[in-house]
Amino acid sequence: MGDKPPLAVQRQRFRLDADPTRVINRLFIPDGQGRTQAVFDRVLALPSDEVNSVLARVMDDFAPRHKNITADFSAHFEDAARQIHWSGHLSPPRRQLIGAYFTCEYSLESVALFNPSIVPHPDQSGLPDDACRFVMSLRACGEGHISSIEFRSGVIDARNAITLDPVTRFAATSKPAAEKRYEKHPFVLKMNEMGAFNPVVEWVLRDLGDFFKLEDLERVVAQHRDDRGDHTYVHQSLDTMLWLARSNYHLTFPQDSDLSERVIYPVTENESRGIEDARFVRFVNDDGTVEYFATYSAYNGVRVLPQFIETPDFRHFKIITLNGRYAKHKGVAIFPRKIDGYYMMVSRVDGESIYLMPSDNRHFWNQAEKLQPPTRSWEFMRMGNCGSPVETDEGWLLLTHGIGPMRQYCMGAMLLDLHDPSKVIGQLDVPLLVPHADERDGYVPNVVYSCGAMIHNQTLIIPYAMSDSAVGLATVPLQDLLTHLAA
Repeated sequence: MGDKPPLAVQRQRFRLDADPTRVINRLFIPDGQGRTQAVFDRVLALPSDEVNSVLARVMDDFAPRHKNITADFSAHFEDAARQIHWSGHLSPPRRQLIGAYFTCEYSLESVALFNPSIVPHPDQSGLPDDACRFVMSLRACGEGHISSIEFRSGVIDARNAITLDPVTRFAATSKPAAEKRYEKHPFVLKMNEMGAFNPVVEWVLRDLGDFFKLEDLERVVAQHRDDRGDHTYVHQSLDTMLWLARSNYHLTFPQDSDLSERVIYPVTENESRGIEDARFVRFVNDDGTVEYFATYSAYNGVRVLPQFIETPDFRHFKIITLNGRYAKHKGVAIFPRKIDGYYMMVSRVDGESIYLMPSDNRHFWNQAEKLQPPTRSWEFMRMGNCGSPVETDEGWLLLTHGIGPMRQYCMGAMLLDLHDPSKVIGQLDVPLLVPHADERDGYVPNVVYSCGAMIHNQTLIIPYAMSDSAVGLATVPLQDLLTHLAA
């Protein structure tokens, strides 16, 4: 560091805490078809006036907490009815009441709200030239350590002060779109990569077109289950095909929904125990058009796999499996544009070092080279990225995290060559951020961590998690940081 003055990192008067009143409605099905059938029978036996009075009490208690609770009740009635193969005509109040019995509230943030990323908002209209509207993604954690993605928006002014937009009372999820179409060729590539392509898979795909919907695949799979008998090999192959298709889906939120109401909640087996640490980035295509990408870790209670999100507007989301030899680890982050025709990611292939991954297809990742192993005492246990690299005139600025003694997480920074990011130009010798005394206590103590930063008015804006519990904000003059990173 020589005679350079200390970095002027400022913690702002900003704190975003978890709010346990933010709830969604989830399907609540008891174990066993017998219990589900019993609940149906009990409600069916109620006289109509009692159905109406019980439903009225439910609506009085719960309708003000949700934007469209009747739609949730209807959907959950249908889910429960399918489980017991029930069909028949019922009055709307009785259907709604049965749906209410198979519904429960889930508090998205009852445990924590943390691990933010930040990007410029798609809509910058109506702002002064020296202000920027942003979107912040957040990891919300509730009962059972199940994580989902929430969003906030706001404005950074000329003095780098942040004002958050009001958050509505409501939160809502979205179901995968039924009209999603799958392309056969990449489906075959992924099955091959998984070592799961075999004659059973080939038989099924012969009965499908070059493009097909999930319902088409489910229909053909059901036919093959019936035709090919009770063989474990056959059923495992068919289940793998369904698993792969269901892990790729589309979500659309209502046009009139506020950004803060939209929740990406686990919907597949792949992510059944949580959607963790979304790293959003504003991606500029070769033709100048802009998309927003994110990587996240899908956790099913046993294994963690990286998944990919594409969105043009934070209302329509395409969720995609990442494929390839090196698409198997936590903490991957994509660069905000191609370099020499290649997409680039940073990752942690070996569990402790930062790697660079190039690819000509953003969904397939088969190359990786070690970029930086842990070399500083505060990162000896492990290091990784803190979001996508940020482009500067001097190089790619990559925020990092390191784990040191007592499993303390600190944040650092590296600078990569703008044209050849496999070259490390500089790295901070001391951490950029260390947990302060009032940041050390939380769900996971002694942690500062981020999933992405942005530049505004020549200042690096760093939202960061404090001990996996709440969110703070730090700023640092960009040129000061680049000077410290210079070789």
